[in-house]
Amino acid sequence: MSCINEKMFSKACKYAINAMIYMATLPPGQERAGLKDISKAINSPEAFTAKILQDLVKNDLLNSVKGPNGGFHLQGDPNRIFLAEIVHSIDGDMIFTGCALGLETCSEDHPCPVHHKFKAVRDHLTGMLMTTSLRDVADRVNTGISFLRY
Repeated sequence: MSCINEKMFSKACKYAINAMIYMATLPPGQERAGLKDISKAINSPEAFTAKILQDLVKNDLLNSVKGPNGGFHLQGDPNRIFLAEIVHSIDGDMIFTGCALGLETCSEDHPCPVHHKFKAVRDHLTGMLMTTSLRDVADRVNTGISFLRY
């Protein structure tokens, strides 16, 4: 399982999810954060974080404000932004539709050797990502139940 787990999400996608969670944990009135603060909070190199944040802005998940009081902030209510949107914006839909073995042609009609077992796992993961909002996970971080860093 660790083989599949290591490649489930790209590194960029993991950082994007963490960045979005971090943004959702910011207190009311302080919802904007700069690149340095975000990259530090998620333990990601600044240049890599900048590219990820640009992708999130391009996909209408974050807004970017330039200037001395600028920074990034969520575009929309964290109750209405779901993890699936973040994953899709960075990694596309392969986690939702792709073959566990990486075959180009894998379907109900032409399944790979693990298709039927993996489909159940993939469907469960898809359901979790589509029903888990940023608010759900941010609340876990804010209450100390979950963590973004070690």
